[in-house]
Amino acid sequence: MIGITKPQIQTLKLGQSDNSAKMQSTRVNVLGIGGSMRKGSFSTHALKLVLEEAKRYGSDSRVLELREVRLPIYDPSGSVSEESYREINGNRENVLDTVTKAINWADAFVLATPDYHGSMSGAMKNFLDYFWEEFAGKTFGYIIASHEKGLTVADQMRTSVRQCYGWSMPYNISINGGNDFNSAGNPINSALANRIKMLARDLVTYGTLIRKQFLQDVMNKEVSDSYASRYREYYN
Repeated sequence: MIGITKPQIQTLKLGQSDNSAKMQSTRVNVLGIGGSMRKGSFSTHALKLVLEEAKRYGSDSRVLELREVRLPIYDPSGSVSEESYREINGNRENVLDTVTKAINWADAFVLATPDYHGSMSGAMKNFLDYFWEEFAGKTFGYIIASHEKGLTVADQMRTSVRQCYGWSMPYNISINGGNDFNSAGNPINSALANRIKMLARDLVTYGTLIRKQFLQDVMNKEVSDSYASRYREYYN
């Protein structure tokens, strides 16, 4: 059983990794997205456990909690309002710029959300609305807090990611709140504990392979028969 009561996951740091350097690196950047607006969220806690476990496999793992970022509702017109700004480390910064840099930093993602009426949280859907090219060629894992299994929630997130040419793990983690964790925050469900280890390991392993090959295909102009070739303008 995993004994992690206080996951020490880094919060966002600004900066975008150089893609050519990534091709030479065996280290994968995993970004967790917490889609719950509730402090003490079980889905966000499980997310941090996965990210902490992923470090054991050589990842650099960070978390983005949407309850703290507070992205404004997506506006396809691209207009910037005062809602787009907030204080970050003592500086007034555009929230979307901060989040975009984190998305570009990531090679793989874990999306965590509560189950609201058989769907993902509004905060998670709003987050996904902002991006598409940034998700291509990256691997995604999913965590759902649900009194049921959250299968429709996972399917909806997979559909969004597939539309953006991202890759999804073929399984997800489903948790049932206090039934799966003790008062210290450790999993008391052995199946869940094993699932956390499995997702962490698989996300790093397969995420590294997929991301490296995608970037090779993007940068190799002789490769034309790959979906990756359509993203050369974005990366260059």
